[in-house]
Amino acid sequence: MSQIDISLVIPLYNEEESLPELNEWVERVMNENKFSYEMIFIDDGSNDGSWDVIVELKKINPNIRAIQFRRNYGKSPALFVGFEKAQGDVVITMDADLQDSPDEIPELYRMIKEDKYDLVSGWKHCRHDPIGKTLPSKLFNRTARIASGIKIHDFNCGLKSYRKKVIKSIEVYGEMHRYIPILAKKAGFNRITEKVVEHNPRKYGKSKFGIERMLKGYIDLLSVMFSTKFGRRPMYLFSTLGTLMILGSFVITIILITQKLMLQADGEVARSVTDQPLFFMALTSGIIGSQLFLAGFLGEMLNRNSSIRNNYLIDEEI
Repeated sequence: MSQIDISLVIPLYNEEESLPELNEWVERVMNENKFSYEMIFIDDGSNDGSWDVIVELKKINPNIRAIQFRRNYGKSPALFVGFEKAQGDVVITMDADLQDSPDEIPELYRMIKEDKYDLVSGWKHCRHDPIGKTLPSKLFNRTARIASGIKIHDFNCGLKSYRKKVIKSIEVYGEMHRYIPILAKKAGFNRITEKVVEHNPRKYGKSKFGIERMLKGYIDLLSVMFSTKFGRRPMYLFSTLGTLMILGSFVITIILITQKLMLQADGEVARSVTDQPLFFMALTSGIIGSQLFLAGFLGEMLNRNSSIRNNYLIDEEI
């Protein structure tokens, strides 16, 4: 099998109108630059004629490969399956709605092959989307930038390029597609940068963006940050918090007992320790602390018995 320069992974949902134009555009760019390529469409359970269009396009473009989901699973599962199938040296993802420009492909390829970046993320500096989509995106990006330490402006841009090793080393699930740079960094790929890319107004159909994506996005950010920092050693987090709460409970109890003894020594009437609100705060803190410590211990035991506890990623072997 001949070597493939580029695998273009394109998830889609109800984009039948844009697919013929996208195919022509991609084919022109690839031929002009003499790239060998495969274009992998992942139909995420479309209920329009998208799959029929892909079948017809396959007849005129042998570089097309396609996968059809039985129902709509979401963008991350589509990318995961596309990454599994990709064979090119450089893997480029883009949306099927023509808002991402295939003219960006040659430079994205060059930055991986010549500049030796592991991942190049597109930055839609000038966006043609309604404020209901751009404002939540800005909030997401700012939060992700602060939490991850990765200095890119548009985590959610669908137009990205990767070294093949990157996409074969990460697992994309949930709404994690927006946090692929964080997953790549966790896997040891630190050469991550961004490129300002053209963003076109939507030509056909309507956006699939909804308010539920914002909620899921923040939950997945917490998930990916937790797994990055404490995935292999959960006891570090839970047991540390538990220990601090147990110590706090102990200190409060000692203070209450000491105060009572001092008042009694001075001949004054002292309230019972168990009658004071602080005692119940200390008791609650101690109970929660014990539960956190136990959660950390159980997490550590599960991790020690996990089949992937020593699944370390080897970059190269001689």
